[in-house]
Amino acid sequence: MSTGPHPTAGALRHVLGHLLTPLLMCLGMGLAYLGAFHAPQPHDLRVDVVGSGPAAQVLAQTLQDKGAGALDVRTVPDRATAATALRQQDSYGAYIPGDHPELLVASASSDTSAMAVEKVFTTVAAGQDSPLKVTDLAPTASGDPTGQGVFFLLVAVSIGAYASVAVIGAAGAALPMRIRALLAAGTSLVVSLIGTLFAGPVFHLVDHGLAGVWALSWLYAAGILLIGVGLHTYLRRWTTLGVMVLFVMLNFTSSGGIYRPELQPGFFGSLHAFWNGAGLVEGIRGHVYFDGHGLGGHVLVLAVWFLAGALLVTLAGRTEARRNAVTAAAGASTAAAPTAADRAPEKRAEDEDEEEMEEEMEEAVAV
Repeated sequence: MSTGPHPTAGALRHVLGHLLTPLLMCLGMGLAYLGAFHAPQPHDLRVDVVGSGPAAQVLAQTLQDKGAGALDVRTVPDRATAATALRQQDSYGAYIPGDHPELLVASASSDTSAMAVEKVFTTVAAGQDSPLKVTDLAPTASGDPTGQGVFFLLVAVSIGAYASVAVIGAAGAALPMRIRALLAAGTSLVVSLIGTLFAGPVFHLVDHGLAGVWALSWLYAAGILLIGVGLHTYLRRWTTLGVMVLFVMLNFTSSGGIYRPELQPGFFGSLHAFWNGAGLVEGIRGHVYFDGHGLGGHVLVLAVWFLAGALLVTLAGRTEARRNAVTAAAGASTAAAPTAADRAPEKRAEDEDEEEMEEEMEEAVAV
């Protein structure tokens, strides 16, 4: 009579062990998306009141006081100054009081921020029994009326990049690190070209500046792939979860593609300043709609992430070289002709590595 473990019990433990990853993904996605998007409220949302007289000063102070931190209101002397601030993304609305009040916005900066500003000043104009004229100084392309197409471009490029990490890191684990790095660079090129086709000829999310969109997308995708391939050396089957945390949970929510930091909780707003998704979204916006204003800073953010990936791949290559040297030294000390019993542990290790590789790629594809 057998006293060994029951096969069903072993299979159950195996399943329960591998359920941990999707459960952690569920927890992380819920915390990230609901935490970032469930109740958008303006805070320190910069708006201007046009005018230099007492009436403009009183209106600005009244809005500031009633807003209780929601608005950051200042006065500017004329319409031209207000328009310049909007085109440089220094403000998100400018109200021109009078018998025929007008609100200037730049929806390409953020459609949701423009809507929040319009809601505030529609109420102000209604209190004066005057209809509000809204003028959009930076409208989005015809194929992206809500201005959120750039966010979904971010999603497409991100998925193409981080899903490729499992293939290059796991299936290509036997390849030298320099070959995997070249594969990452080549894959990022293909992913960025696909994204550029979506943005231009296919869906017309942007109507000019496609070369810049491609360059930003390539730099972004290459950073993700290099970081993911480097992390695989250390995280192995947990790499999928790791890149999900970095490039989905924290990345999409802080990118500013749906809500800018002025409408989000402080944690996600702070990430917006240096996370790579924000670098791509704001970089494309600045390049396409705002004459390149602020583009250099966004390119710098993407370049830093790319360099971090290159550094991580270099460190991972050296780590693997040390591991291989230890393995080779251990192998040299064994018998030249190992028996079947000697080969059994090695065969089990190979089987486990193959099973781990298949599970990792299945998780990546499922996600």
